[in-house]
Amino acid sequence: MGGTEKKLLRALAGETLPVPPVWMMRQAGRYLPEYRATREKAGSFLDLCYTPELATEVTLQPIRRYGFDAAILFADILLVPQALGADLSFVQGEGPRLSTVTSAADLARLKPAEAVHETLAPVYETVGRLREELPSETTLIGFAGAPWTVATYMIAGRGTPDQAPARRLLYGDPATFEALIDRITEATILYLSAQIEAGAEVVKLFDSWAGALPGLWFRRYAIEPAARITAALRAKYPEVPVIGFPRGAGAGYLAFADAAGTQGLALDTSVDPDWAAQALQPRLCVQGNLDPLLLVTGGDALVRETRRVAEAFSGGPHIFNLGHGITPEADPRHVEIMLETIRAPRQ
Repeated sequence: MGGTEKKLLRALAGETLPVPPVWMMRQAGRYLPEYRATREKAGSFLDLCYTPELATEVTLQPIRRYGFDAAILFADILLVPQALGADLSFVQGEGPRLSTVTSAADLARLKPAEAVHETLAPVYETVGRLREELPSETTLIGFAGAPWTVATYMIAGRGTPDQAPARRLLYGDPATFEALIDRITEATILYLSAQIEAGAEVVKLFDSWAGALPGLWFRRYAIEPAARITAALRAKYPEVPVIGFPRGAGAGYLAFADAAGTQGLALDTSVDPDWAAQALQPRLCVQGNLDPLLLVTGGDALVRETRRVAEAFSGGPHIFNLGHGITPEADPRHVEIMLETIRAPRQ
């Protein structure tokens, strides 16, 4: 496998490294001119996701440019709902649009979880290509959206500020809501299993809207599905770590660390690194959590805050990352400065 030489896998196994492994969420994206050129060539965002040659190319672009310690598969969390039978499109400047699931009748029209492979086969081909083409020291990360976050889009048909449509279904028709979460969870286990079979060495669960779950429901719909997915994957692939990202969880990060079973925990920008180093890092490898806006503004603040995050987590297993995805407005040169700061010898 050669896994022991890969810094990201070493950190996820609990090793404290003198220089942490580094990658960025959305590192293959619109801040890079080479990405924009490939995206134009693809014709549409979904065509880019489903064309293995082009999806492989955009995944490799930030590795060539920056030498990150990990590459994350280029795809989208909403490919799973599409594979389950939802209509999906992306509106320029406005984001995704999906057909909605708001009743038992809507749920009955979805495909069974096992049907996802038919639609998602090109994604698995991309994973296989990447595993062959990545440098030997670079870890390949697969991913999926966590069930609650995927459900919020399937219920509302789009992103919403507070996920009120999903919460309304949870309260008003709990049987349908629960069945939808179960369907997504089953599909996600199958999807991530296939990514691992194709060559993914780590998988990540993005629960981007975990913070919108009321506290009483966070354990049931953020932690429990993550625990179910992680347990199923670890039973089949014990050597493949799972990173959880319950963004916006606040105090819920502690419960997630204790109960979800993941080997890594990604932290959003709101989490205080000093608190996380004391409360979370003794339990598992933490990932994060520089503010992405610093890659737009640059300057002394970028260097200072990069050092602060790296130093706060220097006493335990840590993967340096952002607290959310890099934005299209980020300056590629600022990414270089961030990496130089992280990798500079400590004084």
